[in-house]
Amino acid sequence: MRNVLKLCTGLLLPVALFTSGGCGKQPKYPGPLSPDEALKSLHITDGLKVELFAAEPLVTDPVSMEFDEDGNCYVVVMSDYPDKPAPGTEKGHIRVLRDTNGDGRADTSIVFAGKLSEGTSILPWKGGLLVTAAPEILYMKDTTGDFVADTREVLFSGFFKDNPETQITNLRFGVDNWIYANNRGQDGNVTFRDKPDAKPLSVKGADFRFRLDRGLFELETGPGQFGQAIDDYRNRFVTENSIHIQQIILPWRYTHRHAYLPSARAIRNISDHDPIMFQESATPYWRAERTKRRNAEFQEKKLKRVEYEREHFTGASGGTFYNGDALPRKFYGNIFTGEVAGNLVHRDILVASADSVHFTAKRPAGEEKQEFISSKDTWFRPVNFTTGPDGYLYVLDYYRQHIETPVSIPDDLKADMDFYEGSDKGRIYRVMPAEGAYKGAAPKLSKASSDSLVQLFAHPNQWYAQQAHRLLVERQDRSVIPALKQMLGNTDPRARLHALYTLEALDALDVPIVKKALADSSVNVQEHAAMLAENYPACLPELLALVKNSPAKLAMQATLSLGQFSNGQVTDAFVQVLERFGDNKYIQMAVLSSEAGSSPAMLAALFKSNIAWDTTRLSNGFIHDLSYVIGARHNAAQLAQYTGLLEHESMKTGSRQAFAAKGLLGGMEKSEGSSAAQKTALKAFRPKLKNVNGQTLAELKNLVTTIK
Repeated sequence: MRNVLKLCTGLLLPVALFTSGGCGKQPKYPGPLSPDEALKSLHITDGLKVELFAAEPLVTDPVSMEFDEDGNCYVVVMSDYPDKPAPGTEKGHIRVLRDTNGDGRADTSIVFAGKLSEGTSILPWKGGLLVTAAPEILYMKDTTGDFVADTREVLFSGFFKDNPETQITNLRFGVDNWIYANNRGQDGNVTFRDKPDAKPLSVKGADFRFRLDRGLFELETGPGQFGQAIDDYRNRFVTENSIHIQQIILPWRYTHRHAYLPSARAIRNISDHDPIMFQESATPYWRAERTKRRNAEFQEKKLKRVEYEREHFTGASGGTFYNGDALPRKFYGNIFTGEVAGNLVHRDILVASADSVHFTAKRPAGEEKQEFISSKDTWFRPVNFTTGPDGYLYVLDYYRQHIETPVSIPDDLKADMDFYEGSDKGRIYRVMPAEGAYKGAAPKLSKASSDSLVQLFAHPNQWYAQQAHRLLVERQDRSVIPALKQMLGNTDPRARLHALYTLEALDALDVPIVKKALADSSVNVQEHAAMLAENYPACLPELLALVKNSPAKLAMQATLSLGQFSNGQVTDAFVQVLERFGDNKYIQMAVLSSEAGSSPAMLAALFKSNIAWDTTRLSNGFIHDLSYVIGARHNAAQLAQYTGLLEHESMKTGSRQAFAAKGLLGGMEKSEGSSAAQKTALKAFRPKLKNVNGQTLAELKNLVTTIK
């Protein structure tokens, strides 16, 4: 190759520049940089620097990295992407990276588990690792101390397995003792080894969560793709290719406690700056050409669509919550997301307000027109991140020439592309203060006493608190209960919350503890106390009080939790929360998700309130959805009561009667309680809703009477 280069140019140029193209021809795709050259190509925000922690041959194709309770570093290697290997030929595996001399750079690599198909994420558990490897979630453990797994068990099976970009992934341990995973809403019928008699769980349209200490598994709101950030208070944020940060607003268990909501979608794009990102790297030839073709097709078909070849999020990946203490304080609580198509790392700060039920993700000061990390190296593929026991942020660089799935690229463009170019490479970087020297950590928590683990709940690097919390859940050591109760008085609300849920895991909660938490000085602790109060009817008075003056997010959770109860006080509380936040669709969903909040009695109570005539607080959308639920429920007594309420004077305000009639009809048409003939009659009546008046309502009432 060197001789050929001499003949063509007269110069000895780096081989890396000529991965395609021939003599005198400019290559379509540049070649790789060495690890040290790639490191120099990274531009990071002021005040920080990037160091190399590991590179090939110690690690290749890294997609997930976790440190266990003793500081051992495990990395998932996904070498088979983008194809699915034949059984027995899998190259994917998990490695243990070790820094034996303490200089901050890995020098030893051990294969913990080989022949791993579709491995995408890991989570330490009981001295081993939980591993997502579609169609399964596995448990692997080294029992001999040589860092090589000698046990491999299938815990869950039945997940979707036919697309590596949309599979079960991103295991995260939440402060509420549940382990969360993204499923991208893919279909699958999931079984659990420890519950062999349980009916397979259909996970279509949802994400997934489970508790191994209680033997529980269930659906969770989503869907998230590759990237799941869970903050100190279990607020959950997920990544999708073109939407880099979405927040889960309402948990699945609430939006599906009855089956009649017209929409149960409870996920929101919270970015105030989508879809723009600031890219330094050149646009790859195939992407520029494909975009040109697609836009020409859109114009030819006179479609009002435009595809952008660059500087728009299309490959967002690995959204991660930073909770370490080695970076300056302003970085704590930020969410970091890779953009593998734009060769950059994006940073969001989360901003809360008292009248909003969700955060707003904003660009930080100084990064309004630039990214946290960017590079001109088109091989830089930051797919994921993690916080280490040393408090630093780690960046996983897949480092491939191409990372797009081949199925979305025209065949003629694929002819010049090798999708495995770079599969022998991979880099892991550590983000540090610019003037700081590396400071290592050797936690060794597996041997720590349970009481000493409790003291870590207030550690400034919350990696320690998370590990300690998980270990205490695993141990089920009830001797630690006194120390946990004492921790409930700690000045750090994060520590109080860890203690609260560790007590829950040990079945050591009681009414006084929950009542005290409901009155906590932190709204975040109060929010979780509201969830826990669902199991303690004696806490109902305190729960009712939360809807009166609490910020919107806490009021929403109190509303959701009150929906687990059914009495007149609950209905009155729903009226109060709608008087305050009735224009918020998520507050509306919180009310309507319950039996008490979606009954004719709810509407009757609203008619007696101050918002009966207020079309802002008692919106047409709420009237429509309430009517839909009642229609879909198809309860004869409720239908009769409700149609009578449609004639109330306040229903004549604005277009309420029309929205109510449309909602009721829509729900009845979708109801399993309506026969085919009844649905035909309802459909035939629909044209009359174009002009809703007293006569129309009378006819609707008669129609409902005949089909109920």
